[in-house]
Amino acid sequence: MTIEPYRKILGLPGVRALMLVGLVARVPVIAAGIVLTLHVVNTMHLGYAQAGLVGTASTLGSAIGSPLAGRLLDRHGLRPVLIVTTAAQALFWSIAPQLDYHTLLVGALVAGVLGLPVFSLVRQCIAALIPADQRRPGFALDSMAVELSYMLAPAAAVAAVTAFGSRPTMYAVGIGVVGAGLALIALNPPTRSAAEQAAPEAAVPRRQWLRPRLFALLSITAVLTFVLTATDLTLIATLKGSGQETWIGLVIAVWCGYSLIGGFVYGALHRSISPLLLAGLMSALTIPLGLVGGGWWWLLLALIPAGVLCAPSLSATIDTMSQWVPAGARGEAMGLHGTALTVGVAAGAPFAGTIIDAYGPAWAFAATGSAGLLLALIALPFWRLAGAGSRPAEPVPATPAADWDGALIADAAISGAGSTIPAADPATDPTHAAAAHR
Repeated sequence: MTIEPYRKILGLPGVRALMLVGLVARVPVIAAGIVLTLHVVNTMHLGYAQAGLVGTASTLGSAIGSPLAGRLLDRHGLRPVLIVTTAAQALFWSIAPQLDYHTLLVGALVAGVLGLPVFSLVRQCIAALIPADQRRPGFALDSMAVELSYMLAPAAAVAAVTAFGSRPTMYAVGIGVVGAGLALIALNPPTRSAAEQAAPEAAVPRRQWLRPRLFALLSITAVLTFVLTATDLTLIATLKGSGQETWIGLVIAVWCGYSLIGGFVYGALHRSISPLLLAGLMSALTIPLGLVGGGWWWLLLALIPAGVLCAPSLSATIDTMSQWVPAGARGEAMGLHGTALTVGVAAGAPFAGTIIDAYGPAWAFAATGSAGLLLALIALPFWRLAGAGSRPAEPVPATPAADWDGALIADAAISGAGSTIPAADPATDPTHAAAAHR
């Protein structure tokens, strides 16, 4: 293992700028859901069920809009899509603080469909800027950046609402989201490499790439966020049940730290690991967490094996997808990947909550890991029958887009990425699953 792969990719034109802008741009997007929840509960004085419906509407809209935005990116390019979605976000956040509940519910759904495609867009651009044989450390670095964003955004959202109230914070989130869209428009990173852009334009039929092995990969992607979200909720229930709720924030922050370490190590390895294997291992290592007794420090130790596999598992799914899907359909495929992540998050919390209420947190760990392992085993035959077990032929190596002016905007080294960033205390954050939604 060596840090040389990271040095090489950060030396490519435009990669540092994209990573830096992506890290900052994700923060207001992540904070948006938390602020909406706190607005419904604290300012509208409604229950968590009503707040949950707003979150569900936004999540459903995002699941619908993500592949749609990706397909439009493939057809029309980056700037037209970002202009439309940025304008839609500006409209929603400028009026959202004054809306009544039912109008806010509908608005959250529409805003989700027209959401800023930061996550899938950054990954699509990484595939365009980095040669195919160097993408694994690039996607690993992106997963680590996402982890940092999720450690920062919940804490910032809760602190802002506590200090200034939900309405001013909603306006601030709107400014941040619109600013993120404008930054990406100004940066204008390529969504295809120079070699891919030089190739003749041709429509890519879905039947060429939307095959059983890709459905298996999307299923594995959903399994990962299902396990992570359910584990997050179960950790909170475990610590609250033992009277150690004051340590919830620290435990989840350290758990995220394990993921960062795992992502760094995985990206520096000399070869890839199957995302199916990583997902199965992470699920299996989640099962025995319920057997841990004693204080919170024992739980911290028990989380290490599964924790270090979080970022590697997710980055492996993205890397594999970038290899399987042609450049002309990469945006739509990354959108489907985002939808799979959303589906896993949406299913994980209610599954774990049901088990916790009926049998306790210890059984929730076992049930979550077992369900994830079972789903991975179900995907295995489709993975193997479709030939997914072997690495596909490499596409034409992607060469950096030499004429991209975005490389001149912020092509400076990312500083402070290794600093300690406080995580939100889920005891006061009603969207406790945010730390698990990578």
